[in-house]
Amino acid sequence: MMPLARIALVDDDDLFRESLGMNLSDEGFEVVPFDRGHTALDYFINGGSADLILLDWRMPRMDGIETLRQLRARDIDIPVIFLTVLSDQIYEETALTGGAVDFVEKSRSLPILLKRMQLIIQGRKPTAEEAQPNAVNNELLGQVYRRGSLELRLDVARAFWKDTRIDLTLTEFNIVKLMATRAGEDVSYRDLYDLVHGKDFVAGYGPAGYRANVRAFIKRIRHKFRAVDTGFDEIENYPGFGYRWSDRHPAELTGAPKDRA
Repeated sequence: MMPLARIALVDDDDLFRESLGMNLSDEGFEVVPFDRGHTALDYFINGGSADLILLDWRMPRMDGIETLRQLRARDIDIPVIFLTVLSDQIYEETALTGGAVDFVEKSRSLPILLKRMQLIIQGRKPTAEEAQPNAVNNELLGQVYRRGSLELRLDVARAFWKDTRIDLTLTEFNIVKLMATRAGEDVSYRDLYDLVHGKDFVAGYGPAGYRANVRAFIKRIRHKFRAVDTGFDEIENYPGFGYRWSDRHPAELTGAPKDRA
Protein backbone atom coordinates (compact mmCIF):
# COMPACT_ATOMS: atom_id res chain seq x y z
CA MET A 1 0.00 0.00 0.00
CA MET A 2 1.14 3.54 -0.70
CA PRO A 3 1.84 5.60 2.43
CA LEU A 4 -0.66 8.30 3.36
CA ALA A 5 2.11 10.91 3.17
CA ARG A 6 5.83 11.37 3.80
CA ILE A 7 6.51 13.04 7.14
CA ALA A 8 9.85 14.59 8.11
CA LEU A 9 10.16 14.24 11.89
CA VAL A 10 12.84 16.55 13.31
CA ASP A 11 13.53 16.16 17.05
CA ASP A 12 16.73 15.69 19.06
CA ASP A 13 14.94 13.60 21.72
CA ASP A 14 15.76 10.06 20.60
CA LEU A 15 13.05 8.35 22.64
CA PHE A 16 10.31 10.78 21.63
CA ARG A 17 11.36 10.71 17.96
CA GLU A 18 11.46 6.93 17.87
CA SER A 19 8.12 6.39 19.64
CA LEU A 20 6.24 9.04 17.64
CA GLY A 21 7.83 7.79 14.43
CA MET A 22 6.60 4.27 15.11
CA ASN A 23 3.11 5.52 15.93
CA LEU A 24 2.97 7.48 12.68
CA SER A 25 4.28 4.49 10.72
CA ASP A 26 1.57 2.34 12.26
CA GLU A 27 -0.99 4.89 11.02
CA GLY A 28 0.30 4.48 7.45
CA PHE A 29 2.72 7.41 7.11
CA GLU A 30 6.23 7.20 5.72
CA VAL A 31 8.49 8.79 8.34
CA VAL A 32 11.89 10.32 7.59
CA PRO A 33 13.57 11.04 10.98
CA PHE A 34 16.21 13.67 11.77
CA ASP A 35 17.88 14.36 15.13
CA ARG A 36 19.04 17.90 14.27
CA GLY A 37 17.66 20.87 12.39
CA HIS A 38 20.73 21.28 10.19
CA THR A 39 20.61 17.65 8.99
CA ALA A 40 16.98 18.08 8.00
CA LEU A 41 17.85 21.33 6.22
CA ASP A 42 20.65 19.58 4.29
CA TYR A 43 18.23 16.86 3.26
CA PHE A 44 15.80 19.34 1.72
CA ILE A 45 18.50 21.51 0.15
CA ASN A 46 19.80 18.40 -1.61
CA GLY A 47 16.43 17.57 -3.12
CA GLY A 48 14.74 15.60 -0.34
CA SER A 49 10.98 15.81 -0.16
CA ALA A 50 8.16 15.52 2.36
CA ASP A 51 4.48 16.38 2.53
CA LEU A 52 4.74 17.74 6.06
CA ILE A 53 7.48 18.58 8.59
CA LEU A 54 7.02 17.96 12.32
CA LEU A 55 9.61 20.22 13.93
CA ASP A 56 10.88 20.44 17.50
CA TRP A 57 11.62 23.91 18.89
CA ARG A 58 14.60 23.31 21.19
CA MET A 59 17.52 21.60 19.45
CA PRO A 60 21.30 22.12 19.67
CA ARG A 61 23.24 24.04 17.02
CA MET A 62 20.14 25.03 15.03
CA ASP A 63 16.82 25.34 16.84
CA GLY A 64 13.44 24.84 15.25
CA ILE A 65 12.63 28.46 14.49
CA GLU A 66 16.02 28.96 12.78
CA THR A 67 15.51 25.74 10.81
CA LEU A 68 12.15 27.06 9.64
CA ARG A 69 13.70 30.43 8.72
CA GLN A 70 16.41 28.72 6.68
CA LEU A 71 13.85 26.56 4.89
CA ARG A 72 11.72 29.53 3.91
CA ALA A 73 14.78 31.57 2.86
CA ARG A 74 15.48 28.82 0.33
CA ASP A 75 11.89 28.78 -0.92
CA ILE A 76 11.21 25.39 0.64
CA ASP A 77 7.55 25.85 1.47
CA ILE A 78 6.64 22.43 2.89
CA PRO A 79 4.03 22.86 5.67
CA VAL A 80 5.53 22.83 9.17
CA ILE A 81 3.90 21.87 12.46
CA PHE A 82 5.89 22.73 15.57
CA LEU A 83 5.84 20.01 18.24
CA THR A 84 7.04 21.41 21.54
CA VAL A 85 6.64 21.48 25.31
CA LEU A 86 6.70 25.30 25.12
CA SER A 87 3.05 26.20 25.56
CA ASP A 88 3.29 29.98 26.09
CA GLN A 89 1.41 32.05 23.52
CA ILE A 90 4.55 33.99 22.57
CA TYR A 91 6.14 30.80 21.17
CA GLU A 92 3.04 29.97 19.17
CA GLU A 93 2.89 33.49 17.74
CA THR A 94 6.60 33.36 16.85
CA ALA A 95 6.17 30.00 15.10
CA LEU A 96 3.15 31.10 13.09
CA THR A 97 4.73 34.44 12.19
CA GLY A 98 7.83 32.56 11.02
CA GLY A 99 5.81 30.53 8.55
CA ALA A 100 4.61 27.46 10.45
CA VAL A 101 1.03 26.38 9.81
CA ASP A 102 0.34 24.92 13.25
CA PHE A 103 1.74 24.59 16.77
CA VAL A 104 0.97 21.49 18.85
CA GLU A 105 2.07 20.72 22.39
CA LYS A 106 3.83 17.39 22.75
CA SER A 107 1.49 16.39 25.55
CA ARG A 108 -1.53 16.36 23.23
CA SER A 109 -2.87 12.93 22.30
CA LEU A 110 -1.91 11.19 19.07
CA PRO A 111 -5.46 11.39 17.58
CA ILE A 112 -5.39 15.18 17.92
CA LEU A 113 -2.02 15.40 16.17
CA LEU A 114 -3.22 13.05 13.42
CA LYS A 115 -6.31 15.19 12.83
CA ARG A 116 -4.19 18.34 12.53
CA MET A 117 -1.81 16.57 10.15
CA GLN A 118 -4.59 15.23 7.94
CA LEU A 119 -6.22 18.62 7.60
CA ILE A 120 -2.94 20.30 6.66
CA ILE A 121 -1.97 17.57 4.20
CA GLN A 122 -5.39 18.04 2.63
CA GLY A 123 -4.50 21.70 2.14
CA ARG A 124 -6.27 23.53 4.94
CA LYS A 125 -5.67 24.56 8.52
CA PRO A 126 -7.94 23.11 11.20
CA THR A 127 -10.71 25.33 12.49
CA ALA A 128 -10.95 25.92 16.23
CA GLU A 129 -13.79 23.41 16.42
CA GLU A 130 -11.92 20.74 14.48
CA ALA A 131 -8.85 21.16 16.67
CA GLN A 132 -10.77 20.29 19.83
CA PRO A 133 -10.34 16.82 21.34
CA ASN A 134 -14.00 15.87 20.81
CA ALA A 135 -13.47 16.07 17.07
CA VAL A 136 -11.31 12.95 17.20
CA ASN A 137 -11.79 11.26 20.55
CA ASN A 138 -15.45 11.31 21.52
CA GLU A 139 -15.31 8.06 23.47
CA LEU A 140 -12.98 9.63 26.06
CA LEU A 141 -14.47 13.13 26.14
CA GLY A 142 -14.40 14.43 29.69
CA GLN A 143 -13.04 11.19 31.17
CA VAL A 144 -10.78 11.83 34.17
CA TYR A 145 -8.85 9.22 36.14
CA ARG A 146 -7.79 10.20 39.66
CA ARG A 147 -5.68 8.39 42.20
CA GLY A 148 -4.60 10.42 45.22
CA SER A 149 -2.86 13.57 43.97
CA LEU A 150 -2.71 12.27 40.39
CA GLU A 151 -5.26 13.39 37.82
CA LEU A 152 -5.19 12.11 34.24
CA ARG A 153 -7.29 13.86 31.59
CA LEU A 154 -7.73 10.90 29.26
CA ASP A 155 -9.27 12.77 26.32
CA VAL A 156 -6.38 15.22 25.93
CA ALA A 157 -3.55 13.13 27.44
CA ARG A 158 -2.72 15.63 30.16
CA ALA A 159 -1.51 14.84 33.66
CA PHE A 160 -1.79 16.88 36.87
CA TRP A 161 -0.13 16.33 40.22
CA LYS A 162 -1.51 18.23 43.21
CA ASP A 163 -3.45 20.43 40.75
CA THR A 164 -0.28 21.35 38.83
CA ARG A 165 0.10 20.25 35.23
CA ILE A 166 3.01 17.89 34.45
CA ASP A 167 4.37 18.40 30.94
CA LEU A 168 4.52 14.79 29.80
CA THR A 169 5.01 13.68 26.23
CA LEU A 170 2.35 11.37 24.81
CA THR A 171 4.54 8.33 25.44
CA GLU A 172 5.29 9.40 29.02
CA PHE A 173 1.58 9.99 29.62
CA ASN A 174 0.74 6.50 28.35
CA ILE A 175 3.36 4.96 30.64
CA VAL A 176 1.94 6.79 33.66
CA LYS A 177 -1.60 5.80 32.66
CA LEU A 178 -0.64 2.13 32.33
CA MET A 179 1.04 2.01 35.74
CA ALA A 180 -1.50 4.17 37.59
CA THR A 181 -4.50 2.22 36.31
CA ARG A 182 -2.75 -0.97 37.43
CA ALA A 183 -1.59 0.49 40.76
CA GLY A 184 -0.17 -2.08 43.13
CA GLU A 185 0.58 -4.47 40.26
CA ASP A 186 4.10 -5.13 39.06
CA VAL A 187 4.45 -3.88 35.48
CA SER A 188 7.34 -5.51 33.67
CA TYR A 189 10.04 -3.82 31.62
CA ARG A 190 8.69 -5.76 28.65
CA ASP A 191 5.12 -4.47 29.09
CA LEU A 192 6.35 -0.89 29.35
CA TYR A 193 8.64 -1.28 26.35
CA ASP A 194 5.92 -2.87 24.23
CA LEU A 195 3.65 0.06 25.09
CA VAL A 196 6.22 2.43 23.60
CA HIS A 197 7.53 0.44 20.66
CA GLY A 198 4.92 -2.18 19.86
CA LYS A 199 4.77 -5.82 20.88
CA ASP A 200 7.95 -7.86 20.38
CA PHE A 201 10.01 -4.87 19.18
CA VAL A 202 13.55 -5.23 20.56
CA ALA A 203 16.33 -2.65 20.69
CA GLY A 204 19.39 -1.96 22.76
CA TYR A 205 22.43 -4.15 23.38
CA GLY A 206 21.86 -7.78 24.32
CA PRO A 207 18.63 -9.71 24.95
CA ALA A 208 17.55 -7.35 27.74
CA GLY A 209 18.85 -4.14 26.17
CA TYR A 210 15.35 -2.69 26.06
CA ARG A 211 15.44 -2.26 29.84
CA ALA A 212 17.78 0.72 29.49
CA ASN A 213 15.16 2.46 27.34
CA VAL A 214 12.46 1.87 29.93
CA ARG A 215 14.70 3.11 32.75
CA ALA A 216 15.35 6.31 30.79
CA PHE A 217 11.61 6.92 30.42
CA ILE A 218 10.95 6.30 34.12
CA LYS A 219 13.84 8.56 35.13
CA ARG A 220 12.43 11.43 33.05
CA ILE A 221 8.90 10.88 34.35
CA ARG A 222 10.09 10.92 37.96
CA HIS A 223 12.13 14.05 37.30
CA LYS A 224 9.09 15.88 35.92
CA PHE A 225 6.88 14.95 38.88
CA ARG A 226 9.61 15.81 41.39
CA ALA A 227 10.05 19.22 39.79
CA VAL A 228 6.52 19.87 41.10
CA ASP A 229 6.74 17.81 44.29
CA THR A 230 10.16 16.83 45.67
CA GLY A 231 8.47 14.17 47.80
CA PHE A 232 6.95 12.33 44.83
CA ASP A 233 7.46 8.58 45.37
CA GLU A 234 4.51 6.89 43.66
CA ILE A 235 6.67 4.96 41.17
CA GLU A 236 8.27 2.04 42.98
CA ASN A 237 11.04 -0.22 41.69
CA TYR A 238 10.65 -3.97 41.36
CA PRO A 239 14.34 -4.91 40.98
CA GLY A 240 15.04 -7.08 37.96
CA PHE A 241 11.41 -7.03 36.81
CA GLY A 242 10.01 -3.53 36.32
CA TYR A 243 8.01 -0.92 38.21
CA ARG A 244 4.76 -0.41 40.02
CA TRP A 245 2.57 2.58 40.88
CA SER A 246 1.71 2.83 44.57
CA ASP A 247 -1.81 1.74 45.51
CA ARG A 248 -1.88 3.64 48.78
CA HIS A 249 -4.69 5.84 47.41
CA PRO A 250 -8.06 4.76 45.93
CA ALA A 251 -8.86 5.35 42.27
CA GLU A 252 -11.76 7.24 40.70
CA LEU A 253 -12.92 7.52 37.09
CA THR A 254 -15.31 10.38 36.40
CA GLY A 255 -16.73 12.33 33.49
CA ALA A 256 -16.55 15.73 35.16
CA PRO A 257 -12.98 17.11 35.20
CA LYS A 258 -12.00 19.90 37.53
CA ASP A 259 -11.87 23.36 35.99
CA ARG A 260 -8.39 24.31 34.81
CA ALA A 261 -7.03 27.76 34.12
